Amino acid sequence: MTVVKRALVSVSDKSGIVDFCKSLSELGIAILSTGGTAKLLTKNNINVTQVSDYTDFPEMMDGRVKTLHPKIHGALLGRRGIDDEVMNEYGIDAIDLVVVNLYPFEDTVSKPCCTFEAAIENIDIGGPAMLRSAAKNHTSVTVIVNIEDYDTVLKELREDGNVSDETRFYLAQKVFAHTANYDANVSNYLGGLNETKEHINYPSTYTNQFIKKQDLRYGENPHQTAAFYSESQPMNGTLASAKQIQGKELSYNNIADTDAAFECVLSF
Repeated sequence: MTVVKRALVSVSDKSGIVDFCKSLSELGIAILSTGGTAKLLTKNNINVTQVSDYTDFPEMMDGRVKTLHPKIHGALLGRRGIDDEVMNEYGIDAIDLVVVNLYPFEDTVSKPCCTFEAAIENIDIGGPAMLRSAAKNHTSVTVIVNIEDYDTVLKELREDGNVSDETRFYLAQKVFAHTANYDANVSNYLGGLNETKEHINYPSTYTNQFIKKQDLRYGENPHQTAAFYSESQPMNGTLASAKQIQGKELSYNNIADTDAAFECVLSF
């Protein structure tokens, strides 16, 4: 199990990041960071090494290129005990913890005033690349994409300086689900435009992500299994957003019948 010695932190949503990084510093974990995140941490008296100082390569193109460098991705993808020699040869220091959340593309394009140029600039490239590299190497690297996981990781780090295999795998699963949904939002936006960048009603492809809401008591028949999935952000006033108050666990037929009854009511 890898002891966490170095973290890379680069976040768009900075909620809770100062307290989280203060805790990392108190645990003796070195922090690499970029741009606005590094400025915020430094302002709060947290010792930070700029990624550009570590890579000896400046941020450029108005921040489009910051972390796309072999010393970053080698540090994330390097297999402990296998790639140590080549990492030492090229001065690559292993990164054990990655904390990244992405440019708010979905929020940006949902605004009526959003221009095509603004949408394009909010397509994150370096963030997903780091997340995917870290998640691929989750046997050695802990990766956090959701703020809600800060406390879980800190609790384990405080116990013995590392994060369990089970937690690292769980976090890697969350990363690939998150980046898949992020790319789907970009694809849906671009696919919903014609050649003159005007919105069209019916794109040639459309991708959506569904999240398991609950396991069902059984499927259409008692010997079958089933589960109920909904959109990640179901509309209010729908079955997917409803809350069961009492009664036994629902079956597939309960869901189907309730949905049919709900649609009947809506028709009046």
